[in-house]
Amino acid sequence: MLQLKNVDVCYGSFKALSNISMTVDTGGLVVLLGANGAGKSTLFNTLSGLNRPTAGDIEFEGTRLNGLKPNAVVSSGIVQCAEGRKLFPQMSVHQNLMMGAYVHRRDRQGNKRRLNEVLELFPILEEKAEQPAGSLSGGQQQMVAIGRAMMSRPRLLMLDEPSLGLAPLVVKQMFETIQQINSLGTTVLLAEQNAFAALKIATHAYVMENGQLVMEGDREAMLGNEDVRKAYIGA
Repeated sequence: MLQLKNVDVCYGSFKALSNISMTVDTGGLVVLLGANGAGKSTLFNTLSGLNRPTAGDIEFEGTRLNGLKPNAVVSSGIVQCAEGRKLFPQMSVHQNLMMGAYVHRRDRQGNKRRLNEVLELFPILEEKAEQPAGSLSGGQQQMVAIGRAMMSRPRLLMLDEPSLGLAPLVVKQMFETIQQINSLGTTVLLAEQNAFAALKIATHAYVMENGQLVMEGDREAMLGNEDVRKAYIGA
């Protein structure tokens, strides 16, 4: 579905990503592990069209994405839910959700169906629909952020640190919802520091350090890898 081949990204003379090659298969739930500053968000922003690779190729469902503008990337089926939620705090929950449907704004019936699907995933958002998004709890704001991304009808949903700053019980619910979104047919690429929770729902994982991919494997291999356990899970 998604394939990166020897991708580099530079900011001036600084190489932020180096020789990134990875694959995300259709229907997979792929986890990208790494500490702050490892390059996870840079990689996501490159896939979203916000950064341009200085070398290598990015292909999605057989189409080369290099140089596409962000709106064209969204239209192609790749949607990012950014770290920090990036909501419009003064706008209502409903208005925030419908911002995600902008790329499909002419398909009113399709947007109505998708909104109902999002509210089935996050029932509390129906109760909060007319409240300002900024008045919600952290967990509820993350629901709005994911729901807004889902309104863009992604075939590949990229989630950047969705558990950041959330209480443990809310984190557990969030990962269950991510697994549900995947089971309903959306391929997921998940960047996370909460390695144990992420690996438990993953089909495959990559480890990123200093802008490079240094390790990969399926869920069992990564959970059983001593280096991964020491660095990201705890011995």
